[in-house]
Amino acid sequence: MHRRTRRTLLIVAAVLVLLAVAIFLRSKAPPEAARLLPESEGIIYINFKPFRTFFHKQLKPPEHSPEYQEFINATGIDWERDIDQAAIALHRMPDPNGPNGPVAYSMVLVGKLTGKRLNAWIESHSTAREDYAGHTIYNIPSQGRTVRVTQIGYDMIAVSNTPTPEQIHSIIDRHRAAALPFAGSTLLARHYHDVPLLSLAWGVGQIGLPFSEKGAIEIFGFALPLQDNSTIIASLAPSLPMAGALRLKVENIAPSEQAAASQAAALATLVTLARGFTVQLGPGLANNGLKELLRTAEVTQRRDRVVVTAELPPSFLVGLARSENSSPAQAAGSDKGASN
Repeated sequence: MHRRTRRTLLIVAAVLVLLAVAIFLRSKAPPEAARLLPESEGIIYINFKPFRTFFHKQLKPPEHSPEYQEFINATGIDWERDIDQAAIALHRMPDPNGPNGPVAYSMVLVGKLTGKRLNAWIESHSTAREDYAGHTIYNIPSQGRTVRVTQIGYDMIAVSNTPTPEQIHSIIDRHRAAALPFAGSTLLARHYHDVPLLSLAWGVGQIGLPFSEKGAIEIFGFALPLQDNSTIIASLAPSLPMAGALRLKVENIAPSEQAAASQAAALATLVTLARGFTVQLGPGLANNGLKELLRTAEVTQRRDRVVVTAELPPSFLVGLARSENSSPAQAAGSDKGASN
């Protein structure tokens, strides 16, 4: 009896150890939505739940366009309310003047995205469909290109506007192996370990593609001394100690240490110039947040990497959201009231 009890305890202990290892590995693994993405030049991931929890009291319900309101009325789904996670793969297009422009997208969206009304809307707007590996892929025409949509799980939708169905096929194929914690694209395997722990939003690879202009990256009207094919690891995580701000970190992998030194010097100069330009900006949530972002910005070099860190105050994100979700007059009125 004693021997049997010891054997039982050993089995329980072994199971607990294996369970602990599995939980640890899962905590280190990329989010499932990101693991499903196909091969790409860049990946962007956003966990909307913490942002929604943190900012819901500071944001007013946005004003919707008539077309978007029709979609909400027909499906009962509001992307701004019902999406919990978004993982986006960026695909560089060989012809930047084609219907996709310089970049095409493949996305995995997670949230309250199911229901007969949504399926009916997708079916009514599709012009063709394809059955692939037990999933129905709907083709919806949009601005000279085809957007492919399919339900891959009870709370997951895959969307791709690439010229061929290869990418959305890849998402469906990866969904079969989603239980493997370190499955995913080559880019994810190569760079996810560089993403800081507890990041609410992050991007790896050539994530400057959407902001590229003639081969360079432009942010807020400033041309950065980086090419749009630069490998970048960017993240947004809670600042420690928890003071309400978010920690922004951007790493650029340069071709050499000499190139990193040159880029770091150019970025430091650009930050100094930007601080001078923003002095002339009037009061407002977004403007005040931008000033604080630049005030705390630091540029350093670590071998072949250029690292930019800064504190991103919540007022900056709230100000941007308000300016996008309301008219200029309403945004100005909101900022004025908040700054008094």
